Amino acid sequence: MPLLQVSHLTKSFADKPTLADVSFEVEAGEIVCLLGPSGCGKTTLLRIIAGLETADSGTVRFEGHDLQSIPVHQRHFGLMFQDFALFPHKNVWDNVIFGLRMQHLPDGQIQQLGHAALDMVGLSGFAQRNVHQLSGGERQRVALARSLAPQPKLLMLDEPLGALDRQLREELMIELRRILKAARLTSIYVTHDQAEAFAVADRVAVLNAGRIEQLDTPAAVYAQPASEFVARFLGMPNLIGGTVLSCAAQVAVVNTPIGLLHVTTDRSLQPDQLVTLLIRSDAATIEPEPFAAGEGFAETPQANRWHGILLAVSFRGRTQRAVIRWNDLDFEFEVDALAALPALGQAVQVSFPADAIHVI
Repeated sequence: MPLLQVSHLTKSFADKPTLADVSFEVEAGEIVCLLGPSGCGKTTLLRIIAGLETADSGTVRFEGHDLQSIPVHQRHFGLMFQDFALFPHKNVWDNVIFGLRMQHLPDGQIQQLGHAALDMVGLSGFAQRNVHQLSGGERQRVALARSLAPQPKLLMLDEPLGALDRQLREELMIELRRILKAARLTSIYVTHDQAEAFAVADRVAVLNAGRIEQLDTPAAVYAQPASEFVARFLGMPNLIGGTVLSCAAQVAVVNTPIGLLHVTTDRSLQPDQLVTLLIRSDAATIEPEPFAAGEGFAETPQANRWHGILLAVSFRGRTQRAVIRWNDLDFEFEVDALAALPALGQAVQVSFPADAIHVI
């Protein structure tokens, strides 16, 4: 049986729905990330599980028990927030053991749990440091140690890296997953940053307008987004509608506004079925147009070739993002940062295999 079971939760504020029939489960030791834009309901969902908010309907069960009648302080859950909420007048040690003292534990047990938590986050020599002497990353580790020290049954983290700069977040997100796994903690992690979610989580729940659009492993969510919203939220802009003409041997021919596309798919698609296609931006080859500019895509099952105009190029560090225009439709593709591209305004040929297109 799953450790945590969330079933059909709904919540509204001032008659505005915030959560709409949300259900999911979390296994023991699993890290599940709630990913989505601001206002999608992820923090409200976290607060309901913690007991800080009350759902309008639905249930939250932990270890098989309904949590509705269990007060917050008796749930033995840990919480960590974006602002860390450290006590500036206390040193590192007093911050870490604050929750332990509130539980009136014996001094020996407090010492043992406090030092174990500091060791786990790599701050064993920082016990007597003042909080204001610490870097942002060190303060984040202190906040995490304070959450770990009471050995919570469930740890909930709400944008825990949100107050840090990009470089520090990159360094800490992988370390944070290592710490959570080493502690064997079941965790729910809230963020709006897809890179953070993919690096930390075992499974990702993508929320939109109070509903879970997709819940799967990071690799599956990235490879096979379940909806247009998920694709666009993950930064995949190349979406286009079409009508299936035929489907055989796991290759579908789809008629779209930009011509015929050959698509690799394991779905059973029927002629005249309406579909939405995602053209992956990282699987294209862009070359100067070798012949007179044609129109649309070539009808070959091995590759789709498209002739357009190179409209814009932006440097992204390891990659370049190229915007290719066909008539009034723009598509974005990523190529290697060192790849030589034609001059802006020139005709180009874009080619990509059939398995670079995903049927949503």
